Amino acid sequence: MTWNQVAAFRLSRHHLAERAPTKALISVVNDMAGAQAQLLSAAQISLWSRVRDLRIAHVEEALSERMLVKAACMRRTLFLVPSEHLAIFVRGTVRRAEKEIRWARGKGVPDRVVDAAIDAALGVLDEPLTRPEIAERVSRALGVRMQALHGGGWGSRRKVAAVPVGELTYPIVDLLHLAAARGVVCYGPNRDNEPTFVRADAWIPHWQDLPVEQAEGMLLRRYLRAFGPAAAADFSLWTGISLTEAREIWAREEAGFAPVNVEGWAAAVLQEDLDELAQAKFKRPLVRLLPYFDSYLLGHKEREHLVDVKDRKNVYRAQGWIAPVVLVDGRALAVWAHHRQGNRLRVNVTKFGTISRRITAAIRKEARDLGRFLGAPNVDVQIG
Repeated sequence: MTWNQVAAFRLSRHHLAERAPTKALISVVNDMAGAQAQLLSAAQISLWSRVRDLRIAHVEEALSERMLVKAACMRRTLFLVPSEHLAIFVRGTVRRAEKEIRWARGKGVPDRVVDAAIDAALGVLDEPLTRPEIAERVSRALGVRMQALHGGGWGSRRKVAAVPVGELTYPIVDLLHLAAARGVVCYGPNRDNEPTFVRADAWIPHWQDLPVEQAEGMLLRRYLRAFGPAAAADFSLWTGISLTEAREIWAREEAGFAPVNVEGWAAAVLQEDLDELAQAKFKRPLVRLLPYFDSYLLGHKEREHLVDVKDRKNVYRAQGWIAPVVLVDGRALAVWAHHRQGNRLRVNVTKFGTISRRITAAIRKEARDLGRFLGAPNVDVQIG
């Protein structure tokens, strides 16, 4: 196989080669194996880049109707995923959550204390609760005093609600990461601009849980459908589980894989995808504006196929930030930023090198549709 075939295959699977109709929104999120959502606005733009005529209201409606749900999944990072498949994404990455239990054990917290904290956290989440509400109820159930710690994430120094667990003190989000080793928790509706959390079985209609081993196999196949060809090391990076664990899951499923050689790189795809990969191609130039943390950029350990080595630091930045990129034929050729002022959207593009007039025109076209999506009909584009 060639890297051009691989790019065409992956772009198609992510609905970046051709946008899907609006009614296919949930299917698109499923096909791309979730939209990363530390920043909900970035997740919305990620879906705009894949869904034709999408509006923010469509995403909001899918969340309010519980067809999409936000939850900590791969790498214990926030994703939007179809609610009916949430068990695949959470149970399939449970080994990452188990690391939290091993860490607590290594700090001297007895298993019975960890288990009691997890049981208490899951027990109170039969309705959507804010962090302070969870902390208060869990602390009461454990017979300990609720705490407040500095640190709201990404350098924030605001105080957050926390619960003592043995000699450790857990902010609520970290306590829920611990609980993910035993149960499935997702976000509920915001209340007074505060997020809420709730058990999946109490929130998602017709909830269906899965055994861990079954979920792991289903998640690996879903990963390969979106990100193949790939290797076990890529699946390890994407899920946040160890390479040893990823190889164990890989070995259980590899009877259904087909080995491929991509210009010297050994990888695999699902057997049923081999013909489509071999025939994959797309009309060029294919230009998309991808936002912060777009899933397309986060599926593989090696990234030379996505961006030149000299430009990598412009995309994969410090502290885990993934920059918005101008994707051209599957490669990042520029980064971009946008700023809205009333009905005007300003889009600034910083090129890594020379780009053609045809690509420039496609960037401007994408920016105009982004303005439509964001409700800013007047769009200014600066490319330099």
